[in-house]
Amino acid sequence: MSGGLLIAGTTSDAGKSVVTAGICRWLARQGVKVAPFKAQNMSLNSFVTREGAEIGRAQAMQAQAARVEPTALMNPVLLKPGGDRTSQVVLMGRPVGEMSARGFFGTAGSGTGAPGSASPGDRLRGGRQEALLATVLDCLATLRGTYDAVICEGAGSPAEINLRRTDIVNMGVARNAGLPVLVVGDIDRGGVFASFFGTVALLSPEDQALVAGFLVNKFRGDVSLLEPGLDMLHGLTGRRTYGVLPFRHGLGIDEEDGLRVSLRGAVRESAVSSPVGEDVLRVAVCAIPLMSNFTDVDALAAEPGVVVRFVDRAEELADADLVVVPGTRGTVKALRWLRERGLADAIARRAAEGRPVLGVCGGYQLLGEHIEDEVESRAGHVDGLGLLPVRVRFAREKTLARPVGRALGEHVEGYEIHHGVAEVTGGQTFMSDADGAGLDGCRVGAVWGTHWHGSLESDGFRRAFLREVAAAAGRRFVPAPDTSFAALREEQLDRLGDLIEEHADTDALWRLIESGAPQGLPFIPPGAPA
Repeated sequence: MSGGLLIAGTTSDAGKSVVTAGICRWLARQGVKVAPFKAQNMSLNSFVTREGAEIGRAQAMQAQAARVEPTALMNPVLLKPGGDRTSQVVLMGRPVGEMSARGFFGTAGSGTGAPGSASPGDRLRGGRQEALLATVLDCLATLRGTYDAVICEGAGSPAEINLRRTDIVNMGVARNAGLPVLVVGDIDRGGVFASFFGTVALLSPEDQALVAGFLVNKFRGDVSLLEPGLDMLHGLTGRRTYGVLPFRHGLGIDEEDGLRVSLRGAVRESAVSSPVGEDVLRVAVCAIPLMSNFTDVDALAAEPGVVVRFVDRAEELADADLVVVPGTRGTVKALRWLRERGLADAIARRAAEGRPVLGVCGGYQLLGEHIEDEVESRAGHVDGLGLLPVRVRFAREKTLARPVGRALGEHVEGYEIHHGVAEVTGGQTFMSDADGAGLDGCRVGAVWGTHWHGSLESDGFRRAFLREVAAAAGRRFVPAPDTSFAALREEQLDRLGDLIEEHADTDALWRLIESGAPQGLPFIPPGAPA
């Protein structure tokens, strides 16, 4: 069995995903065969593996950090919210149905049966989350039997005492797999010492015995000023701090907790490089409800001279050279939202004026003529915006694919995650080579639509598309000839690895991964409530 470690957090968005990726990259650079793992993820930001399984994008990026191919083993349970109280449950990369939070987190009673007495999907539909623990542990054991180290990411906080009984992602995994736990705290939010202490103090003695220590994230200033507090924390808890990571802009990977920035904020908090041509290109992304895979526009934001912003008001489309309607887990709900806010009319006016609009996945579907949905919203027949000659019917089976083709004369790759099946009845296709499979979707004038996520990460296609947008928008914008999105991703992951290597005690971290939590860690009262 290999070494392992669970990265927990004092809160959601404390930096668990980033720290996990950074540790994976640091270990990979040391020649360690390492894999990421997250037992249960709640995210609308997902990815399709080469075997056709849907997992969280954060785990796909962590796999890239580890320099291994992502698989469903790395994220066996994915919850995709469809509203405030329901989520689609994806198990081992395949959807098995919709479930309420109460049903998913319900306790097991008589009749649950042995773990092998029913399929995981049947057990889950029965509302018995803890029955999935066997599946989760099997996946983790398989990874630990294959890799030298497995770096696990928790979810939310391990001290969510209302959910501990059915927990399969934090201490539930750590206890069953004997994993040491490192708790990450975001000091930029304030209250990090109380958060560290309180997290440990709300755990049972058995859980506390696995919490080896802490990792401070997003620190600004002189570390020497923090050290007295770290010493006092060690005295209070008997647990050391394994590192203080400094605040760095633009280090977010493909996260699951939501947009890294507020609406109308620049993507990834990054400054826009000077344009190659005379003009910049302004991109407005409609922040529609249940927005999924908003990372599709990261490749645009990486281009020098391209300014990408998320918007939610019609007037914010006025000066945009390109409007993007992104994917969503609620196409009909997003359509209604666009109409209520006047964004639908603004987009229609743009199309009539020949100004560029791009719809991706759910955004593509709502640009069509009509939608027949008895699956996602169960709204039946709904009129779309009518900007593309497309009719959409929602199928119960989800399309999960990794297509490859050519469009605008360039090689293009992507991935598909959708229930909607599009029937294209007119317009043009993206395909420009007679001997190749083109980009899915269609085009009418300056309105484009496709089901393919990730297509803009193909450098040649992205540049060709931006040239078309600039021409339609009347902008003297010229795409940079040498921007490599893959290389920029690698640079970002190396920066995460550098954070761990330069600001964490890597010798102590490796001992923790290899040997487990130190023996004799003190109990901090009061412990978990009865």
